[in-house]
Amino acid sequence: MKPAGTGHTLPPQLRWLLVGLTLGWGLNWPMMKLAVSEMAPMRFRTLCLAAGVAGLFATARAGGLRLRVPAGQWPRLIVIALFNICGWNILAIYGVSLMASGRAAILGYTMPAWGVLLSTWILGEPFTRRRALGVALGLGGMVFLLGGEIQAVGRAPLGALCMVGAAFTWALGTVIMKRWPVDLPASSFTAWQMAVGLVPILALALYAERGPFNPRALSMAPLLGILYNLVVAFNFCYWAWTRIAILAPAGVASLATMMIPVVGVFSSVLVLGEVPSWSDYAALVLVVGSLATVVLPSRAARPAVRGAAAPTR
Repeated sequence: MKPAGTGHTLPPQLRWLLVGLTLGWGLNWPMMKLAVSEMAPMRFRTLCLAAGVAGLFATARAGGLRLRVPAGQWPRLIVIALFNICGWNILAIYGVSLMASGRAAILGYTMPAWGVLLSTWILGEPFTRRRALGVALGLGGMVFLLGGEIQAVGRAPLGALCMVGAAFTWALGTVIMKRWPVDLPASSFTAWQMAVGLVPILALALYAERGPFNPRALSMAPLLGILYNLVVAFNFCYWAWTRIAILAPAGVASLATMMIPVVGVFSSVLVLGEVPSWSDYAALVLVVGSLATVVLPSRAARPAVRGAAAPTR
């Protein structure tokens, strides 16, 4: 799959995919909290990755898509998987266990700031005023989401460090994916990443989480959270993110995820009964502004679009 260009906004064909990704991963935060309330974290991640591998390989095969990794591209695939799958999933799940899940989610989505900076340094993507505004608005929204709990983050420095580390590894994996691409369709590429990442995560689960596991003992809410992750988060959402990351510039793709923690906060109202504060609404306004910097076309692009349409009249 080839990138769709090097513009400064999200390609139009990806906008509905971004909507699905934002809703899917946003709702996943309370669903994940339900799941790990009765299932050990690394066992949960192992099960999710196994479902993702099976589902995405089946999808690729049913669609007649290429499955074989091109010769010479295994090293880059392994490196990408270590950052995108292992780094994010291991650090994030331990970060959530060491601090409140809402704060952990917000720190995890500092990823766009790292993504913009790394894409400028490694890929040479321009650090435009538009991107700088997007980062500033997005991080401002994260500060509002944290609100008065910033001191609480300071009281759990290891958890905060895990989440910031998870955000950094996700951003670095995304940039490496752009710098050294793997020539595979999004479904096959995502499945192989999960397959590679599954090995160390399974080993960690076997080492750190011993003892029997009885799935019949799960109550309904955690079971629904697990099923949601198996189908939506680790099949559709990972595929959608990989497709967006391949087709859009790395900085743009990173900024496009800023809305996910906002959806996570407000979906917690529906799923967990949490009550949003005024700062949550302020964060929503700022993050929508951040998202607009990568979704709406720039002024420079508009005359070109109008000029291209004129001859057809």
